[in-house]
Amino acid sequence: MNRFLRVLPVCALFAVSGVQAQESAFVPPFDFPLTFSGNFGEIRANHFHGGLDFKTGGSIGKPVRALADGHVSRIRVTHGSGYVLHVTYDNGYTTINRHLSAFVGEMAQRVEDLQYARESWEVDITPRPDEYPVRAGQVIALSGNTGYSFGPHLHLDVIEDKTGDSVDPLPFFRKYVKDHTAPRAQGIMLFPQPGEGVVNGSTEPQTFALRPQKTVTAWGLVGIGIRAYDYMEGVSNKYGVRTVVLEVDSQEVFRSEVDRFSDEETRYINSWTYGQYMKSFIDPGNRLRMLHASNGQRGLVLIDEERPYHFRYTLSDALGNTSHVSFTVQGRQMPVPRVEHRDKYILRWNRVNVFQEPGLQLVIPRGMLYEDARLDYAMRADSGDISLTYRLNDTAIPLHGKCPMSIALRNRPVADTTKYYVAGINRRGRKYYVGGRYENGRMQVDVRELATYTVAVDTVPPVLTPVNPKSWGRTGRIVFKARDKETGIRSYRGTIDGRYALFGKPNSISGNLVCRLDPRHVDKGGTHTLEMTVEDQCGNRTTELYSFTW
Repeated sequence: MNRFLRVLPVCALFAVSGVQAQESAFVPPFDFPLTFSGNFGEIRANHFHGGLDFKTGGSIGKPVRALADGHVSRIRVTHGSGYVLHVTYDNGYTTINRHLSAFVGEMAQRVEDLQYARESWEVDITPRPDEYPVRAGQVIALSGNTGYSFGPHLHLDVIEDKTGDSVDPLPFFRKYVKDHTAPRAQGIMLFPQPGEGVVNGSTEPQTFALRPQKTVTAWGLVGIGIRAYDYMEGVSNKYGVRTVVLEVDSQEVFRSEVDRFSDEETRYINSWTYGQYMKSFIDPGNRLRMLHASNGQRGLVLIDEERPYHFRYTLSDALGNTSHVSFTVQGRQMPVPRVEHRDKYILRWNRVNVFQEPGLQLVIPRGMLYEDARLDYAMRADSGDISLTYRLNDTAIPLHGKCPMSIALRNRPVADTTKYYVAGINRRGRKYYVGGRYENGRMQVDVRELATYTVAVDTVPPVLTPVNPKSWGRTGRIVFKARDKETGIRSYRGTIDGRYALFGKPNSISGNLVCRLDPRHVDKGGTHTLEMTVEDQCGNRTTELYSFTW
């Protein structure tokens, strides 16, 4: 068996004194110097980065050690995070180790047995607390590059058991990390509030260099944002900034402390950030606990005097390294244009919104919008289209959760209603799969952004391509590429000589489907028949037969 390396548990390799335990509840996961490719709270698409990414020297198979005494509480294999191990410790924290290459000891065999029993690569096991106890320093897994991973590393989440919050792991390893480099700012952004503020004569958000060549002028209610990153010596990576404090005329108006968040909070990143800029004000519908405004205006700044306003940022990382950025905005009275917009196309952040147009209905429950949305709505009808195309807004507006939407069909070019799907349309005009189901002449779907949508049909089966089939017998490794241009691959299944073959997607970036031949499941020494089936999101299926010798 070579899918999961069997490694017997070992004794603790790190001695932790009582004083050290008080300073840090954890020992390191590795026995080599700690460096990181990513830190807690970094800005990601629709979510905060939930943990620390430990570098592993560009290779897989590094022994991952338990951080304290506790027990393995969950074992998973997923397409998203690869091989995943949850460890619940006696000190009140649970860690999630992601992108592993192997489990160890009895866990490895248990996972593989369940994969064959359920005929599924993805499995989820919840052991009893007494099944897999661990001691501090004990090898519990091997690092890897599985799941949605761009390179070998260990992603480590730390969950506080009493709250369920994800917390910053770095302070637990403070004594093991060398870092004397402070965060550095790269740019400033000003956000004139619609109908209430103006910057340099414009109502649009504007970016500025840290030392602008021309005077920045503003009037009315304005928000400020900053783009900044943290750094560590010895590596080229850049990281998120732990603490941002904004002062105006020596008075603090805003503070962000990226130290913890819950699963329910992570999408608030769409409200707090604007691209890579961190806002130093709080949208009215943003409930992110790490943001704190102290001026009674959600961190917004009222510029109503013709004088210089002095802004000062203080940026700090989790280890206390600190830098400062100062700049001036000149208050200059100028007209603030009113916002002219049809009420029908204004969605209010603090109420339930029901948006209806011919063939379209969208319900947005309260709490889904972070601020009022003024839609740039348009509808397009092309002959032969399955439905109208609805542009809710030119630039996608994120929603905090799923909102039900239905679109009526105008034409039904195929009788099989499972072939229809709701498609989003990006700014380049390309369709992408959103989902949905057909019901009484309409497609029902949940959406998480106000964007452009239509209904499309997919009747084209996926394409299955064998990779180096002549080498399958020599390497004992069968590899396929499965591609679907419209809706994507939903499922796959292989058999060898009529028996289930364990195919998986070890790395979701490459997307290759891989089966490692095992003499316990495939008789060695002969010619074998492989049947491989892949299916897309609309149920279109491709099945191919192959012959190989092993």
